[in-house]
Amino acid sequence: MNLKINPTVLLVTILSLGILLTFTRSVWLNLAMIIGASLYLVFNRPAFKKILLIGLFVLPLAFGTWWSFIVYGTGDTWHNAWIFSTRIYAYVWLGIALTFTNSVDELLFSLVQNIRLSATFAYGILAAFNLLNKIRRQVKIIRYAGQVRGITYHFWQPQLYFKAIIVALTWSGDLAEAMTSHGFSEGFSRSHYQTIPLPLWQWLIPIGVLALSLSFLVICQPW
Repeated sequence: MNLKINPTVLLVTILSLGILLTFTRSVWLNLAMIIGASLYLVFNRPAFKKILLIGLFVLPLAFGTWWSFIVYGTGDTWHNAWIFSTRIYAYVWLGIALTFTNSVDELLFSLVQNIRLSATFAYGILAAFNLLNKIRRQVKIIRYAGQVRGITYHFWQPQLYFKAIIVALTWSGDLAEAMTSHGFSEGFSRSHYQTIPLPLWQWLIPIGVLALSLSFLVICQPW
C-alpha cells in the first residue's frame, strides 16, 4: 500500500509539527511523532537500511543529550533528559519522512506548481544539488594537483574550498547559458512536463494533525 501525500502538504505538515515540538515539553508527544512518521514510512517503503543507519548515527547525540541533563541538569532532570533526547529523534524522523519519500525534484516542482514558488529559485537549488557530484570530483582533482606539486590539502584547510568555489563560479555562467538555450526565461510562466496534483482535501491533513496534537496535549496532559 502506497499512502502518498503531496510534497507541499507534507512539508507544511512537518514544519508545523516541528514548530509545535519546539514549544512543548512532552515525551509522549515526541514519541507519537516518531511513531506517526514511522507508520508513514512503512506505507511508502523507503530504504529501511539507510533509516536504521541514521538512527544509529543519531543515537550517540541523543544519549549525550540525555546524559548531560542527568548529570548536570537542575529541576526534574529525568523528565528534561527524556524530553530533549526523544525530541532529537522526533525531528530526525520527521525529516526522514519528507526526504525519504520525495526526491528534491518532486519537492521543488510541487512548490513551484502548488504555492507559486519562484521557478528561478527552484531551478537554482536544483542546479546546486545536481552539481554536488561534480564539486566532490573537483575537490579530489584539486587535492591530486596539489600532491603533484608536493602540497597536501587537508579537509579543514580553507584553501581547498576556496579553489573549489572559484571553479564553481566559472560553472555558474555556463549553467545560466545552458538554461537560457533550453528555453528558460526568468519571470515568465512555464509549462510542466510532469504535473504534481494537489487535491484540496489534503490541506486538511496539516490542520487535522495539528488539531490532534494540541488536543492530545490539552486533554491528556501527557508526561
